[in-house]
Amino acid sequence: MFRKVVKIPIEVSARHCHLSKEDLVKLFGTGYELKVLKQLTQPSDFACQETINIKMGDNEIKNVRVVGPTRKQTQVEISKTDAISLGVDAPLRLSGNLEKSAGIFLQGPAGTVELKEGLIIARRHIHCSLKEAKEIGLRAGQLVSVEVKGERAVTFHCVEVRAGENYKLCLHLDADEGNAAGINKVDQGVLSLFKFKA
Repeated sequence: MFRKVVKIPIEVSARHCHLSKEDLVKLFGTGYELKVLKQLTQPSDFACQETINIKMGDNEIKNVRVVGPTRKQTQVEISKTDAISLGVDAPLRLSGNLEKSAGIFLQGPAGTVELKEGLIIARRHIHCSLKEAKEIGLRAGQLVSVEVKGERAVTFHCVEVRAGENYKLCLHLDADEGNAAGINKVDQGVLSLFKFKA
């Protein structure tokens, strides 16, 4: 256990996508630049004004928020409920781990993109700066648990720590996990060590 109670901010991350520069052009047109809607908690990320539709066969989810800036590879993050609705078998992965993930069709105002891979259900994780990790006693890749109190109290296990210079302390859950704990968008939890090895 940690030497003291460590409280951690929690954010529920709704379905969203990160676009590559190439796919941005295909979806929105040549020379298009993403427009900032608001800054997100993680210093490097911002919600964009732009949205796209994601499709698989006759199943579609409209107005999926784009998160900037652009990345090397397009990534779409959905919940398990979304995956069932779309009829796709999206794997549970950490952001950036896209090899052999699910495919999906993207539709924008200027065109469409067929992703062969890039659709995932984001695994619950904690962002923290290297300084915060040192102060709390965390290390990158470590698995911890976070207890959420309230009417729908629950403890989330197997939460992986992601430490980096451009991160800020926060637990990210998807919409299904947030609903299970009765969290609307933001909340606070208590950190503890996960008792089992990865």
